[in-house]
Amino acid sequence: MNALEEIFQGKKRVVICGIGNDIRGDDAFGVLVAERLKELLDNPSVLVINCGEVPENYTGKIRDFKPDLVVFVDAVDFRGDVGEYIIADPEGTIGEAVSTHGLPLKFMTQFMKTMVKADFVLIGCQPALTGLFEEPSGLIQERAERLARLLVEILNGGGND
Repeated sequence: MNALEEIFQGKKRVVICGIGNDIRGDDAFGVLVAERLKELLDNPSVLVINCGEVPENYTGKIRDFKPDLVVFVDAVDFRGDVGEYIIADPEGTIGEAVSTHGLPLKFMTQFMKTMVKADFVLIGCQPALTGLFEEPSGLIQERAERLARLLVEILNGGGND
C-alpha cells in the first residue's frame, strides 16, 4: 500500500477540496484535479468541491457533509522538482506556504477542526509558472490528470474498507 492509499484507509466520508486559480498557470493544479474528479468519480460518500481561491467559503458545506477525512489539493511551492507531489499536514509549515489564497490552509484547518471530527491532509504539487493569465503547463496538467485517476482508483476501488 502506498502513502496515498494509506490516507484513505478506513475513511467512510471524504471531502476533496481542489484549491487554485485557473488563470495563474500551474496554480490551477487543485482546480484541475477537482474538475476531473467530478467527471470520473461517482461515489456518494465523496464530496468534491472546486474551491477556487477561497476554500474558507466552503466550510459550511464541508461541515454539513460530516466527513472523517478532508483532503486539500493545491499547487504548493515546497522547492521540489516541478510536477513533484507532496503529502503534508496542512497545519505544518507547508500549510503556511500557500500564498495565492486568502487564508493559509493552516488556519482554515484549525478552524475546521472546531466544526468536524476529521483528519486533514494536503496533497500538493510543485508548480513552475504561476503568472497571471498563463495556462497551466503540460506537465502540471498531466500531473493533475494522474492524481485524479489515482484518487478515483482508491475511492472507487475499495481503498475505503
